Formats: sequence, C-alpha cells, structure tokens
Amino acid sequence: MGRPAFTRSLYLQVLAGVALGILVGLVRPSLAVALKPLGDGFVRLIKMLIAPIVFATVVGGIAHAADMRKVGRVGVKALVYFELLTTVSLAIGLGVGHVVAPGAAIHADPRTLDAHLIESYTTASKHLGVADFLLGIIPNTVGEAFSGGDILQVLLVSILAGVAAAALGQRVAAVTSFIDQMGQLFFRMVGVVMRLAPLGAMGAMAFTVGKFGIASLAALAKLMLAFYLTSALFVVLVLGLVAWRVGFSVLSFVRYIREEIFVVLGTSSSESALPLLMTKLERLGCPRAVVGLVVPTGYSFNLDGTSIYLSLATLFIAQALDVKLPLGQELALLAVLLLTSKGAAAVTGGGFVTLAATLSATGKLPVAGLALLLGVDRFMSEARAITNLIGNGVATLAIARWEGDLDVPRLRVELSARAHQAQPPAPLSRQAPPPAAG
Repeated sequence: MGRPAFTRSLYLQVLAGVALGILVGLVRPSLAVALKPLGDGFVRLIKMLIAPIVFATVVGGIAHAADMRKVGRVGVKALVYFELLTTVSLAIGLGVGHVVAPGAAIHADPRTLDAHLIESYTTASKHLGVADFLLGIIPNTVGEAFSGGDILQVLLVSILAGVAAAALGQRVAAVTSFIDQMGQLFFRMVGVVMRLAPLGAMGAMAFTVGKFGIASLAALAKLMLAFYLTSALFVVLVLGLVAWRVGFSVLSFVRYIREEIFVVLGTSSSESALPLLMTKLERLGCPRAVVGLVVPTGYSFNLDGTSIYLSLATLFIAQALDVKLPLGQELALLAVLLLTSKGAAAVTGGGFVTLAATLSATGKLPVAGLALLLGVDRFMSEARAITNLIGNGVATLAIARWEGDLDVPRLRVELSARAHQAQPPAPLSRQAPPPAAG
C-alpha cells in the first residue's frame, strides 16, 4: 500500500494551506497578519533560486543548439506572439469594462480621494519610460544581474554566455557540463523548498484575509467578479484556441500544472511557480532552449492577466469618477498600455505602478483614482498571476510548435497520463528531454 494521496500530492497540501489561511484570517485577524513572514519567506526562497536556474537552462539550451539562427527566430517569434496576445487581452479588458460597467454606480469625487495612499506607486511609475525600461535590462555588472533578481537582466547575461559557449564548442565543454550539473543541483533545491509551499501559502493567504477582510470586497464585488470571469474566459476561449491549434486541450494543461496554480493562488506570485513550470514544459516535449528563452521573457512581456486587469481597472476608475472617454482616447489608452504593461513585472506592486504610469501618461484621469482599488487589488492579484502562469505555459508550447520543435506525441501522452494523477511534490532530477520530433 502506498502513502495516502494527501501526503503525495503537493496541490492538495497547498489547497489545505490556503483554506487554513482563510480560516485564520477570518477568526483571528491579528494572528493572521503576523503570519505574513511565512508567505514572504517562501516567495523569497523561490526567487533566490530563479536566477541560477534561468542561467543554467538558457546557457545549456543555447550551448547545445546546433543552429544559432534558430535561437534568434525563437526570440523574434516569442516577441510577436507576446505582443499579439497582449493586445487581445487589453482589448478584452476594455470590452468587458464597457459591457459590465463595474464602476458606473460609485460616483466618487476625486477631491475626496487620499492621494497619499498611493504615493509610493506614483513615485515608482516615473521610472517606467521606454528608455528607462530598455536600459534597465542591461546590468552595470554581471554580478548585479544575479544579485538584483531582475529576470530580464539574468536572461541577457545568459543569452550572451550561451552564444559564447556555442561558439567556443568543445573548448568549453567542461564549463558547459558544469553549468548543466549546476542546473540539476538548483532544481533539486527547488524540490526541497517546495515542501514548504503549504506553509507559505497559508501565511500569505492568512495575511491577505486578516489585513483587508472579506467585508472589504462587497463594495467592489462587481469589479472583482468581472475580472475573475474575464480571466477564466480568456483562458478557456483565447488560450483554448491557441492550444487547440497546437494540438492539445488547455483544460488538460491546466490540470497538468495544477500544483503550480495552487502555489500561485496561495502566494499571489507567478514567479513562485517558474522553476517547476520550466521543468514540466521540458517534460511535455519542449526543447530546453525554447523553454529557457520563452518562459523568462514571458514573465515580463506576456502578462495576459495583468493586461486584462490594467484595461478593466482603468475603465473602472473612469466610470467611478464619471469621466467620459471617447473612442479615440480609449485607443490611445490601449497604445499606452501596450508599452507600460511591459514594465509591470519589474516593480513591486507592478499592476498598481503600471496603472499609475498609464493614468499619468494619458492625463485624462486623476492618478488619485487608484485609491479606489487599494482594498481589493490584493484579492485580484491571484487571478492575475494564475492567468499569467497559464498564458506563459501555453505560449511556450505554441512557439515550440511554431518552430517545429515540439514533440506533440510526447505532449499528448504526458497530458493524458499525468493530468489525472497526483504528481510528486517537486522534480527529483534534471534530465534533458529526449530529442523533439519535427
């Protein structure tokens, strides 16, 4: 007889942690707020491992690639895909905002809003210009890329190192082998850290409920419901169409990564699931080079859930403040969001900072309107992060198929064999996937 399903299944343990966190937040709010370090500590442990994992995956993938032009094509295709899906998600958010009109009944007076509540976000938004964003990708030193925790900086260093390793070939074979082994070591470390995921999820969820309270949701329930339903429909319809074109069911994929989804649900951070997502995508038949390039880039450029939130929240503020936005201004808003949304992942409180930058750029809505969202933003961050996670997984599979490198038979076998099974709590080893078909 094997162990009970609860002890073998990480997603059941995380779900129990989330439920316990909600209960503590409702019954003992003061204790719940004090549990915040549990969630913060778990997320920091995962973020600590992301930089070396991205480095090892990208360098190893590119160094073993036979065609450097293919690596470049993957990058270009990824950016084209990201921009297309970002535009679609922003447009969907605007459309839902018009149909549902979540802020129409509020009639808030901007003069009564406390701008000091959002001062930290508006200050950070001043550094979200295009030039600042592009220069921010380049670290001052190689070490700064890893110590700062900026995924795009780590990705830039990793690509340069991978291209150099591929050019040098056998002369640096020992270094490349060491990097591959280092990747195995850090993925094993992720396996150890992930055993703390239920505790981290409990602490983060307890803090959210204890700090803000379920009652704070009532006033903005229409906005929250609209956003959650829109995110779900985006996954099922838009990502479902992409998945169908690739050759798999998006619902099967969602079941396959359910552990990662519950971790994100508890921590409100899609980065907390990045290492496990990369492992599972390789297991599904994606080449390591594609996974290493697309997933980290997608965490800054392919934020589907955040994009829906940005356009929907902007319309909510306009409706709540009784500001009419003509069609031309809405299209201009969409164009601004296409730029500002790229910096959302690089800043703490990214959604709020990006909204502040957008409102400042358009000049049509008072930035103080962000204060209307403070009470519920934390409760919507889970849906944003989960949608971003699923979107990046589907994007990686789609780009691998677009490039002709996805092992579709392996993908279907993995999804059908594992989607309904309890999966191990973490990858136990880091094996290179078999050669992809195509």
